[in-house]
Amino acid sequence: MALNDGTVGVDTARQKGESHSLSVSATSSQQCLLSSHRPLVMASPRLKYLSLGVLVFQTTSLVLTMRYSRTLQAEGPRYLASSAVVVAEVMKILTCVLLVFKEHNYSMRALNSLLRQEIAHKPIETLKLAIPSGIYTLQNNLLYVALSNLDAATYQVTYQLKILTTALFSVSMLGRRLGVYQWLSLLILMAGVALVQWPSESAAAPEQEALSAGSQFVGVTAVLVACFSSGFAGVYFEKILKESKQSVWVRNIQLGMFGLVFGLFGMLSYDGERVRESGMFQGYSTVTWTVVALQALGGLVIAAVIKYADNILKGFATSLSIILSTLISYFWLQDFDPTSVFFMGAVLVIAATFLYGYEGKPSPNPSRA
Repeated sequence: MALNDGTVGVDTARQKGESHSLSVSATSSQQCLLSSHRPLVMASPRLKYLSLGVLVFQTTSLVLTMRYSRTLQAEGPRYLASSAVVVAEVMKILTCVLLVFKEHNYSMRALNSLLRQEIAHKPIETLKLAIPSGIYTLQNNLLYVALSNLDAATYQVTYQLKILTTALFSVSMLGRRLGVYQWLSLLILMAGVALVQWPSESAAAPEQEALSAGSQFVGVTAVLVACFSSGFAGVYFEKILKESKQSVWVRNIQLGMFGLVFGLFGMLSYDGERVRESGMFQGYSTVTWTVVALQALGGLVIAAVIKYADNILKGFATSLSIILSTLISYFWLQDFDPTSVFFMGAVLVIAATFLYGYEGKPSPNPSRA
């Protein structure tokens, strides 16, 4: 959530003996990791339900609007996905700079001093962010590829595999231990995603069916690569955060700087000719700008509310997002024909999400004689 999604919001737990649980945004394209978080802030029921609404809105809206924007039939050329990634990075950098500016009482001198000290004077620390930033840029571009070839519901369910990849990378890179319920949930998760991708019978013409199968393969491949990149980059970034005391917003600025460089390189390499012919903002519309804003700012919003959401609430958010994506894809976008096998797989994925966040109650102390 990612998170969400180059935008990363992490509260690292530093107390010894504290248990950890992974919680990654359903829109990792957001490049936003919310893992290993500190103990939850005690919040009123109203605040918790508000955070639930924000999580569901962010998780669902980006995927649906992006899918809509990539399938919308409009006059003129379609907007360039590589250009949207670059614009989102610029928007994210500006937002994080404003947040740092606010943290320092709107002092321009303090802002300049902090950026020089933390970025310019620490080149090695800054360069460490090049690896996750490059992976996050790739992940953002893959999100557009996936949603150009998959309906929103199938994407939402399949992308939950990032829970599996993040867990495996956490075990191997951070030495984190998973409980029995978590390992069981990962097995259920894999079974659920396999059912969602199970081929269904179609009455379409052979040529159209072959084209659909090819598009499905491209979309699923993009999602799988994005899941692995999300898991590795998120855990790598978490490891960096735990080894330093730098502000998370400054880290996001560093990520955004590298992401902007990588994004520009990718745009000029892949779409350079079209950019020279019609400019990088070709095909932009209100829907396009909405997608860019959701991609750039959604992770920051989630980072602000996630501390009020426990594992059950986040499970509800994921479940509601999958259900909403399914309903809207079927009734509004009309690009999704659900089957009983899909519903069975979706139920397993939702159950796995809840089970992964389940924390068993400690056994009671034996009574004293």
